[in-house]
Order: sequence, then C-alpha cells, then structure tokens
Amino acid sequence: MSTLCIRFLLPPMYEAALPRLIALVGEFSPVVEALPPDGVLVDVRGAMRYFGRDAVELAAVIRVRALALYGVDCVIGAGPGPMLARMAVRGAVPGVTRVVGREPEAVAEFLGPKPVAELPGVGRATARTLCEYGLDSVGKVAAAPLSTLQRLIGARAGRELHEKAHGVDRARVVPNAAARSIAAERPFPRDELDPTRHRRALLSITEELGVRMRGEDQVCRSLTLTVRYADRTGYSTTTRTRALPEPTAHSSALTATAYRMYEALGLQRARVRGISLRAEGLGPAEQAAHQLMFDPADDRARRIEEVADRARAKFGPGAIVPGTLAA
Repeated sequence: MSTLCIRFLLPPMYEAALPRLIALVGEFSPVVEALPPDGVLVDVRGAMRYFGRDAVELAAVIRVRALALYGVDCVIGAGPGPMLARMAVRGAVPGVTRVVGREPEAVAEFLGPKPVAELPGVGRATARTLCEYGLDSVGKVAAAPLSTLQRLIGARAGRELHEKAHGVDRARVVPNAAARSIAAERPFPRDELDPTRHRRALLSITEELGVRMRGEDQVCRSLTLTVRYADRTGYSTTTRTRALPEPTAHSSALTATAYRMYEALGLQRARVRGISLRAEGLGPAEQAAHQLMFDPADDRARRIEEVADRARAKFGPGAIVPGTLAA
C-alpha cells in the first residue's frame, strides 16, 4: 500500500479546521492532495522509506496526532493507488485502517462484490445502462469482454471502466498547495429562529470569504451552504451547492447567491444553531473572465470594494463593514 485516504470526522460547522489537519499530514509526506470538506489523499511511498514504517503504521501515528492536537478522529483507507484508497475509506471505521492489498487476488476480492455505481466515474446513466445488461457488480464488469463494454458505453469510457474494474488506477496524488476551497462559519449562541439574523450571518460570511479570496488573487466557481439545526437527535444539517454564473470573488455576487440558496431551503421557524459557507473551485483571478455590464451601480460597487480592501489591509479587517453588520 502506498496511498492513504483520510477522512477526518469533523463536527458540523468545523470544516475550517481542515487546513490545519492537512498541515499535520504534510509533516509525514509532501505529496498531499486536499479533498474538501473533510479529507486528504497522501502518497506515503517516500514516508515509508524515511520513517521505516509501513502505511498502516503511519496511518496509526497520523490518527493519534490528529486526536491529541485537535481532538479530531478519522477513518483511513489504504491501497496501492488513489482509487482503491478512496473506495476503502468508505467502509472504514475509527481506529482501524481498512487495507486493500496490491496483489491481483486481493484487488479482485475487494472490488468484485461492489455495485458498479461505486466505481469512480460511473454515473447514474452509465450504471443504469450496465445494470440493464446484467452488469450490476464490479466483478461482472471485470469478467465482461472489453469490446462489450465499449459497445455499451463508448470506446474510451469502456476502456477506462474495464481498467478500473480490474483495479488499474492511472490517477496520482496531486499536491495542491493552494486550497481548492475555503470555508467560514457563524454559530449562534442559542437556537436562532429569526431569518434576519440568518441573513446577517450569511452576509458576514460572504464578506469574509470575498476579502480572503481577493487578498489571495483567487476566485471561486461555486458555493456550498450548510445549515445546522438543533433537534432531538442532536444536530442535523442541510447542505446545498450552487454554481456561480461566473468565477468571482465579488462580495455582492457571493451574497446574492448565498441568499438565493438560503431562501430555496424554505425554512420556517427552523431552530438554527449555525450556518457555514464554503467557496469551492478556487482558481487564479487573472485567469477568470468577467462579463462586462452596462450597469454603473455594479462598477461603482466594485470600485468601492477595492477601496475598502485597501483600508482593511491598512487598518485591520474591521475598519470597514457593511452597515447591516455594523448596526
């Protein structure tokens, strides 16, 4: 095994802790790929040689350090490549690393009984097509001739499916020093039923995310909203994701999208304990296109935003805030 897939069991609204946990894993191997909101992939081939330990022993050390330093437990899957490690972690439990060996027999034993939809890259339409012809498990797909799979789902897709069903993984762990997402949350001190306070929390979060992205010359492509409720079973959550019309770090655009996502939930007197928002699909701002608008209000808002950012950089993040938040 040379790849670990680690899913940190973060409490609701605590996903902003992921960067610190990624840094912890980075002390063992520089080849770490973030899997927001709560996971990482890590290539431990070099770490095994350096520390003189196998992947399972390294996984145990990472688990203990995450618990000791941050109070966060995790589940870990280990495999010869990213695909098998990510599939292994789905059935892992805290305290035990689920391992898939690199031997063909071990790979076939692990993959064979699984539904074909669990293979990465197999969507609902592809899975439905395969099941119509009786190929409802990975083992049956592996036993099918390559030509049959290519006739059913296409030449390239069929070849990739055939390889994955046999455990052939061409993916690699890609270190991503720049985070692919950033998150912020606003917990409430008590059960909050007031929609006005919910919207104020969203406004505060989008302002924070916008400032952070603009400060790093980044834009995001989508937003994920998580609302945490208080109920008899503990804390339940609702999560929704929406793509932005164009990549942006403009606070007004982020706020408008966040408001629409919140309103679409149709919350009526919901007992909300916290709201979080995650900006996903981060990329360089210089590579993002902006649709020009014949709207002086939009241009004015962007110029004001630039001035406000310079003021915050000089006098601190609280130097300028929206009037709604200052009240």
